[in-house]
Amino acid sequence: MAGHRIFSTSFASIYPLYVTKVERKGHTREEVDTVIRWLTGYDDTGLAEVVADGSDMETFFARAPRMNPDASLITGVICGLRVEDVEDPLMQQIRWMDKLVDEVARGKKMTSILRGSGTASV
Repeated sequence: MAGHRIFSTSFASIYPLYVTKVERKGHTREEVDTVIRWLTGYDDTGLAEVVADGSDMETFFARAPRMNPDASLITGVICGLRVEDVEDPLMQQIRWMDKLVDEVARGKKMTSILRGSGTASV
């Protein structure tokens, strides 16, 4: 899927959609931030910076301080595709993030969402 338009979409345009999605279901921005920090290694300051500077999704993931080694444990279907079967590494990272946010919205326990680690720190 090289060159997919989502790659050039700004993280700042997607992030509020994630927040709105979980808030509609009674969850919080902090929960979204927690799963994004867990996945990417960004801290609160780093997240704020990528939102403010308009980084696209490709840059967002390229600059991620540390992708969580347990990210490969994220499985399931998102947008009709099994996330573990997505071949393009960047698209898979995007789908992992989508899946984590969906799990927050569905009310799954944070320890389960974070694949048993229980915290956002890595």
